[in-house]
Parts: sequence; structure tokens; C-alpha cells
Amino acid sequence: MNFTKTLIAAAAALAAVFGAANADHHKSKKDIVDTAVAAGDFTTLAAALEAAGLVETLKGEGPFTVFAPTDAAFEKLPDGAVENLLKPENKDQLIAVLTYHVLPGKVMSADIAGKTLEPVTVQGSTISIDATDGVTVDNATVTKADIKASNGVIHVIDTVVMP
Repeated sequence: MNFTKTLIAAAAALAAVFGAANADHHKSKKDIVDTAVAAGDFTTLAAALEAAGLVETLKGEGPFTVFAPTDAAFEKLPDGAVENLLKPENKDQLIAVLTYHVLPGKVMSADIAGKTLEPVTVQGSTISIDATDGVTVDNATVTKADIKASNGVIHVIDTVVMP
């Protein structure tokens, strides 16, 4: 599939730009983008961030909380949805989707345990978080929480959420 080759090439390019993964995982010296690229499960997200022009933002000072959909989460979208979002003419829509996955500030799982909240995302809309029995973000489940980065935290989700 040509699109898959494009994603792999984009991920490889991002890895080259951001440098090789640091073998010492105990330190959070890598920013959110570097941490996601090093994890290997976020090639679609990395390509989308690049297409949206958001890489430098998420490499910035922050702090940010990112609900990061895995490649498998993007595969759940209808056929052609990712390709359509990555088209230059749909950049504004792509930015809206991606920034809906980001909260300003650093929110660790312990900060929200047992709570339901509706914080405002960087995109400007509220997002529903339910941490009363596991953690869900809109219709996505957090599958791995509290991945620390130098400029925030990543929580892995199993579904792409839409504003």
C-alpha cells in the first residue's frame, strides 16, 4: 500500500530529524515528539503532526498532556479518512483533530483518579475524561498512562477522538 510506505518514510524522516532514541528510559530528557517517535507505535500520529506543522509546537516548552492514539487507533477510522486528513487542503481540519488530543499543562493519572472532568483542549473544545473506573477520554480508553517527557506527559489511547 503506497500510503503505508509514505507513513514509514515519514516516520523514518522524523526519527532522523529528532535523533536516535536515548537508551536510558529512566530519564525524561526527550520531549513529547521524540518520546512518541522512539516508542514506535505512533508513526501515523508522527506523520499527522508533521503534515499539520505541529512538530515544533509539541517540541516546545509546554507543559502539555497528550492523549496519543496508536497506529492501531488510526486504523479504526473509516477507509480513506487518514489519507483525506493528510491532504494539504485539509490542514485546518487535521490541526483541529490533533489539538483536540492535547491539554495545556501536565496532567498525571494520579491528578484525576476517581474523577470525571471536562477540561478545555488546546483545540478549544471540552473533552470528557472519566477516571472513575479505568480512564476514558471521550470514546477512547487509556491503555498506558503517565509516559513522562521533558515537556509534559503522554497517555496512550486506543481510539482517535474527534472534536
